[in-house]
Amino acid sequence: MSRDIIQEVSFFSHSMIMGIVITFVYDWFLIIRKLIKHNMLWISLEDMVFWFACGIGVFYMLYRENNGVLRWFTVIGAVIGMLCYKILIGGKFVHIMSTCIYKIMWLIFKFIQIVVKPLKWLFLKLKKLADFIKKKLKKLRNFIKNKLTVCIKMFRIILCKQ
Repeated sequence: MSRDIIQEVSFFSHSMIMGIVITFVYDWFLIIRKLIKHNMLWISLEDMVFWFACGIGVFYMLYRENNGVLRWFTVIGAVIGMLCYKILIGGKFVHIMSTCIYKIMWLIFKFIQIVVKPLKWLFLKLKKLADFIKKKLKKLRNFIKNKLTVCIKMFRIILCKQ
């Protein structure tokens, strides 16, 4: 084969790989959206940033391999890569990964609950103890205040008599 044909086939395969990578990365966005509910504003912002980054990546590939010239077989190669990925892997990957991550997050949450439960019990006991001490200190303060008030009144009475 001639060197030019090998270069064109290599460029076509790189455009297919670029399509696969773009779709794979977008699937991670879909996985995150399945795990964390988004409103339309956030979805739109994420998509805008994603496609802007993809545009930069595609432009870089075109610039590096084809001097920035857009050729239709590049677009066709990217579309073929995207379709192959979606048909072979796409939907299953999103479902499996979101389920696995959800299960892992659930296990971590349960573990945290088990670890935190004794700490919560300890915190409640310490809070009750602190409330009890606060109540006793308030009674002691009132008792001392009353005794001092009585002493001051007695002292005034004694001073007034003399």
